[in-house]
Amino acid sequence: MALKSTVFRAHLQIADIDNAYYADHALTLARHPSETDERMMVRLVALALQAYKLQSVCNGDATLAFGAGLSDPDEPDVWLRDFTGQTRLWIEVGQPEEKPLLKACGKADEVVLYCFSHAAEIWWRGIENKLSRLRNLSVYRLPAAQSQSLVALAQRSMQLQATVQEGALTLGDEKHSVTLEPLRWK
Repeated sequence: MALKSTVFRAHLQIADIDNAYYADHALTLARHPSETDERMMVRLVALALQAYKLQSVCNGDATLAFGAGLSDPDEPDVWLRDFTGQTRLWIEVGQPEEKPLLKACGKADEVVLYCFSHAAEIWWRGIENKLSRLRNLSVYRLPAAQSQSLVALAQRSMQLQATVQEGALTLGDEKHSVTLEPLRWK
């Protein structure tokens, strides 16, 4: 019998000072049986960092949501789709191979990748030249110690506040707080 995804719910208050975006998001995250709490929380961080595009790209007339992620390799971890169904933003987390990123760049106006874990630098050195020609791809690195700290925030029901200021994200609840400073690689 196949294992089922575990459902997490998050009420996320975003105050993105850098982009003048302030909103509350009621989110449902399905954590695939093979997904770690760290990866799931990085998906949440990626959504928080890019949520302002809901307003700046689509004037609020779009859907920002989690995709199937690990359950379906043809879907992003997070996407932004406008009212016509066009994928305006495709967000991936981890260290994917070149081929899925090429496909994503063909399907979406913009693709953003957030790498994390200790192996990210090795992965980047091996793939950087292959990805350099993809004009609509941005790649960010989340330091491993910072992404691992997110695990303390992972609960089945979460009340989180995200503040983005000067490129850094502070994510916290009433007990814990984690500051992440994404490094842009591409």
